[in-house]
Amino acid sequence: MANHELMGGRLHVYKREESARFWQCATFLAGRNHRVSTKQESLAQAKDFAEDWYLTLKGKLIKGELRGNEKSFEFAAEQFYREFKVLTEGQRSKIYVEAHRTRLDNHILPFMGDKGLSEITPGLLQEYRIHRHEKAIARWGAPPARNTIHQEVVVIRQVLKSAVRHGWLRLMPDLSEPYKASGKISHRAWFSPDEYKQLYEATRERAKNPKKKRFKKESEQLHDFVLFMANTGLRPDEAWRLQYRDVKIAHDDGLDETILEIEVRGKRGIGYCKSMPGAVEPYRRLVRRNKPEPSDLIFPKRQKEIFNNVLNELNLKTDRDGQSRTAYSLRHTYICLRLMEGADIYQIAKNCRTSVEMIEKYYASHLVNTLDTTAINVRKQKPVKKAVALPEPEPNKVSSKRDARPGVRRAKAPTKKP
Repeated sequence: MANHELMGGRLHVYKREESARFWQCATFLAGRNHRVSTKQESLAQAKDFAEDWYLTLKGKLIKGELRGNEKSFEFAAEQFYREFKVLTEGQRSKIYVEAHRTRLDNHILPFMGDKGLSEITPGLLQEYRIHRHEKAIARWGAPPARNTIHQEVVVIRQVLKSAVRHGWLRLMPDLSEPYKASGKISHRAWFSPDEYKQLYEATRERAKNPKKKRFKKESEQLHDFVLFMANTGLRPDEAWRLQYRDVKIAHDDGLDETILEIEVRGKRGIGYCKSMPGAVEPYRRLVRRNKPEPSDLIFPKRQKEIFNNVLNELNLKTDRDGQSRTAYSLRHTYICLRLMEGADIYQIAKNCRTSVEMIEKYYASHLVNTLDTTAINVRKQKPVKKAVALPEPEPNKVSSKRDARPGVRRAKAPTKKP
């Protein structure tokens, strides 16, 4: 192998084989070997290239920009995704796992993939937040949602935790968001009682008189979907997985009413739900209309287009805060209406397969009915003032010069002028 030493033996220009076309160059810096092809066939030109390349690496080393054996963020991200995909199988949906892959490929790796793990500092993460904000403004005219950035920071944190577990990173950097320790109290888009009545009356009218005859069945399905969702509190993905064999019409002894008992499969695995009585008749209509097999889906199609058309016609697509209403808003409506009726928040959480904290954060915070005036408008009873008996005045004593009290002169009686 032809080998030429430069820079006092610190730089080598060589060919692995005599028949090789281009010269290679190599050096040892920052605890690791660096190699690159000169892309030159002439030895003199290859030496010039190698010297320039070596001096560039030395400059990066002095500035602290040259990594040694440190792993890159991209390397750690690939290891994290490989572990995450395998270890969460059966616990996380494929959509959730793929969303992490999308966040990495579209936003995170293009910005910090080539950085060393020690270069992922709180300052760099703040630069990433600003970069995402400016990029979204330039492309869409609006900044990314707060939750969007939060989910991307979650992925970055999980990648760094994976690096700590493997010993590639010593300590986790502080990834908390400055200036916004706590966000505003917000609520999710829902239908107030008047808006919900307006919605189901519109879907009922469309089911009776569809704009086109071929849309009659779809309109009937949509009307029953609205009533079913608002009386069960299911998530849309849970409703779309629901089969007829998962639903049973039962009699509730506590309220002496007919309800639905539903075996739910969705985000939280397998759970159970007991509906409001208002869900029974829509379910019976679905059975009569579709004549299903036990394994058939109750809602095989998603009437998203018709649902949005109805919302737009009623001017209900967005709430007063600009939040878009979707099929998920029917679940939010169920929870809010139950809270307004005074239902126990713990039982609602169990029936909706969520936590009390989530309900308190997103639902109970904006409902006036959840405030108990008997506990708020408490008035402290003022104590009754007792009358104090005053001592009887002593009879006047005649004193020649001074009053009995020391230091007080007796007032002289006014004299009459002659």
